[in-house]
Amino acid sequence: MVADKGKKIKVAEKGEEENSEQIDGDLVLLIEKLQEIQDELEKVNEEASEKVLEVEQKFNEIRKPVYDKRNEIIKSIPDFWLTAFLSHPALGELLTEEDQKIFKHISSLEVEDFKDLKSGYSITFNFNPNPYFEDTKLTKTFAFLDEGTKITATQIKWKEGMGFPNGVNHEKKGNKRQFAEESFFTWFTDAQQKDDLDEIHDEVAEIIKEDLWPNPLTYFNNEADEEDFDGDEEGKDEDDSDDDDEDDDDDN
Repeated sequence: MVADKGKKIKVAEKGEEENSEQIDGDLVLLIEKLQEIQDELEKVNEEASEKVLEVEQKFNEIRKPVYDKRNEIIKSIPDFWLTAFLSHPALGELLTEEDQKIFKHISSLEVEDFKDLKSGYSITFNFNPNPYFEDTKLTKTFAFLDEGTKITATQIKWKEGMGFPNGVNHEKKGNKRQFAEESFFTWFTDAQQKDDLDEIHDEVAEIIKEDLWPNPLTYFNNEADEEDFDGDEEGKDEDDSDDDDEDDDDDN
């Protein structure tokens, strides 16, 4: 009886092993099929990305004359780009007092993708003649190459006695922002090449290209809105003060 029982246990264990092997084999087949489907999806996604780039490239050409028209109007608005930069929550912190004086001479700003969108883009600041540097345009370019990303920038030709403006460490008063300690124009000296695309991260360029450039009017209007708000607050404080005075007179 004991021998028969042991034999039955061994047979049962063997059956479980065979079932386990069968399950493992079925699982491998399912994973292989799943991987084939994922590979198929990757091909579809790659094709979709190419189509999206083609459409984006087409509409970039349509946008260009509209951007040019916008730039012509902006040229007639005093200190437009200075105001837009200062009103931007990130970019406004990058300008020293001297930078602001230089920004008053900006005539236009341009962000241009390369014809092949995957190849890179450039950001150009155009300037009217000014007492700070000889250049009429300062450009920073990001070229995406097979060997990595190459960043090039205009080497600023400062006029005699001029150079990178230094910020002043001001004591913050109320809600007024502090000025930057390093000139915004040092951004143009950060030209380099890196082999790993993942290492490239120029936050200033990304903010200008993706946030400021599409609709700078949003930030230009922010300045006006803030001024209106400050005015309303001052008016409210004055009204409250007058009301308090009237209450005191009534008590007397």
